[in-house]
Amino acid sequence: GAFLQASPPSTGQVIDQLAASGTDEVVLVPLELTHAVECEPAMAELLHRARGDYPDLRFTLSRPIGPEISLLTILDQRLRASLSQARCLELDGLVLSAACTGDVRGSALLARRARQWSTHHRLPCLTAVADDSGPSVAQAIMGLRAQGRRHIAVGSFFLGADEAYHTQSDIAYRYGAVSVSEPIGACREVLDLVLARYAFAAMDLLDFGIEEELDEPERHLSVATA
Repeated sequence: GAFLQASPPSTGQVIDQLAASGTDEVVLVPLELTHAVECEPAMAELLHRARGDYPDLRFTLSRPIGPEISLLTILDQRLRASLSQARCLELDGLVLSAACTGDVRGSALLARRARQWSTHHRLPCLTAVADDSGPSVAQAIMGLRAQGRRHIAVGSFFLGADEAYHTQSDIAYRYGAVSVSEPIGACREVLDLVLARYAFAAMDLLDFGIEEELDEPERHLSVATA
């Protein structure tokens, strides 16, 4: 794994390690939970820069992880643990809090996940985002309170405990949330999604062309996981 921002290891450091190990093909898998089709611009810039910095490597970019329904199971587990720790015995409202609204498809899927989560628990559920691209967690909590809900828990649809997560958690408690879950974090479901995105994107690196020259040596493709 690598980070686009300040936290180590950086993407460049990881690519350096892969190049030193003899890898000649790299698939970049964006760990974005709210983007379903289009990556953030920073990922496209990273891909362009990597191709310039490492001309001997072949790169491709997969689609993001996205708000897959399998992640709702993990969200439930994280929230149950948080409710247990807070000794919450009553709950009448939910907020699904994410880092941003994502792309068009991701935003639609995130809204669908909120409806599915609401149906599963038979509780009203509103979405919130941490980057001002949609309703804030404070607005979502106030919206539920306007419906007469008083025991509101926040499910954190974040991959890790970054600054945005901590900010929304602090705001949620300030506005009266009874519990805020931990982020999705490292889990089997996320790994399965990463491998699925990798496998599909890696097909772009395969050469299915038929050699026109019969005397040209047969070429073999080696695919390295990253």
